[in-house]
Amino acid sequence: MDYNECCPKFDPEPWDEKTFEWKDKPFIKGRVATLFYVPMNFGGTMRKLDAKIKAAGAQVPDFMCLSEHTSKWHMDVYVAVDKEVPGAENVPISGNFLSKVYEGPYRETAQWCDDFKKFADSKDLDVEKWYMWYTTCPKCAKKYGKNYVVIMGKVLPKKATVADCR
Repeated sequence: MDYNECCPKFDPEPWDEKTFEWKDKPFIKGRVATLFYVPMNFGGTMRKLDAKIKAAGAQVPDFMCLSEHTSKWHMDVYVAVDKEVPGAENVPISGNFLSKVYEGPYRETAQWCDDFKKFADSKDLDVEKWYMWYTTCPKCAKKYGKNYVVIMGKVLPKKATVADCR
C-alpha cells in the first residue's frame, strides 16, 4: 500500500447490501485527530501504519481501511492486514456485519447514515458499531469520477420488546 500512488479502482458490487461474518479478521489500529469529524492528521497516521505494514511484509486485502468516528475530536482507523504486524496495535475484529455502498460527496454522510439505519431495520438488525470505509482518497475519487463510501455496521438481531409480543 503506497499512499503516494493512486488508490485502486473500487468495485462496489461485492460490498453493496451484503451481510458477512468475520472471525478474528486481522487489522492494525491507528488514531486520527478530528475537528468536528474532519480528519486533521489522517495522512500522517496512514504513512506510519503503511511503514509498519511494509516492514512486516504484510498486504492490505481489498485496500480496506475502516474508520470509526468515536467523537467530534477523534477517529480510530483499522487497516486490514493479512498477518500480524510487529510494532503495531494488532486488533482482530469479529462479528456479523452488514454493508451498503454509497456514492457522492462526504456532506451526504448524515443522509447515508439515516438510510443505513433504515436498511438495517428492514433486516431486523440493530447496528452495534458503525464503520466508514472511504474507498479512495479525494484525488483518486476525482480521477475515477466516483466517491464510493461503504458503511459497515457490526450488527445484532433486534431484541424483542413487550410490544412485539402482543
